[in-house]
Amino acid sequence: MRAKPASINTDGGGEIAARSFTVGGHLLTAPRVAPGLHLVATPIGNLGDITLRALQTLAGVDVIACEDTRITRRLAERYGLNAALTPYHEHNAATARPKLLSRLAEGGAVALVSDAGTPLISDPGFKLVREAAAARIAVFALPGPSSVLAALSVAALPTDRFFFEGFLPPKEAARRARLAELARIDATLVIFEAGSRVQDTLRDLAAAMGAREAAICRELTKLHEEVTRGALSELGANAEALEPRGEFVLVIGPPAEVQVPAEALDVLLRDALLTHSVKDAVAQAVELSGRPRREIYARALELSRQRKGEHGDD
Repeated sequence: MRAKPASINTDGGGEIAARSFTVGGHLLTAPRVAPGLHLVATPIGNLGDITLRALQTLAGVDVIACEDTRITRRLAERYGLNAALTPYHEHNAATARPKLLSRLAEGGAVALVSDAGTPLISDPGFKLVREAAAARIAVFALPGPSSVLAALSVAALPTDRFFFEGFLPPKEAARRARLAELARIDATLVIFEAGSRVQDTLRDLAAAMGAREAAICRELTKLHEEVTRGALSELGANAEALEPRGEFVLVIGPPAEVQVPAEALDVLLRDALLTHSVKDAVAQAVELSGRPRREIYARALELSRQRKGEHGDD
């Protein structure tokens, strides 16, 4: 019979359960982990996405601080984890944080998990980590599932530079104002949204950013996972047909490259022609300006002729 995780208060009371976990029906023991605060990434949907190191750590700490003990208990029951659970969320953080810090200061080992994904990413925990670090308590990162990175990997959009916004303001006026600011960022955008607001948000995104490429990632890693790609203008126009149930990550590609004006192009070319051949100057200007190669080559030849005319044939 599988033992259920015991509850414990963070004042140090209670008996620590056996440090063990199960994988594939095999019972494994885990040593007590090093004292400190362990930030453990947990599955965003599919419980099979937990790492072995995460399981060893969750089995080896003194207590697991979690947003919702009911949600973390499902993970604990799946893997036979017996570590004590204690709630730590935005509503009780002010009172729970000093108790956790006290336990850490006494040499305890505490794991912090969110309901899903990597702690602190649109989840509570920043102040706990900050105060633990300020107190010279060791803080360890256990990387793993992240809806931000999962969405970026399947969106088929540029990932060399991205900006994570998290949740937008729920009120329409504030949301539209924030989207106007985000539209100026030259990077792929990653936005979380609740199902109850996702249709309105898509329409506002379309109004603010036009035909930029985007992907709607719904229920990532879960049974009803769905990724819809297309231009924001189309996604916004078809927002009513979107299934609103579930959790959403919206990924919006960067704005189209802005071509350098003709005057600025001449400056680029003149500078390049001082030290490069016409061919190399053209290649450099194409990369920097985003303008057509044929246009730049013709302009480079004209500027080169002008330069020779001004300085003679020497």
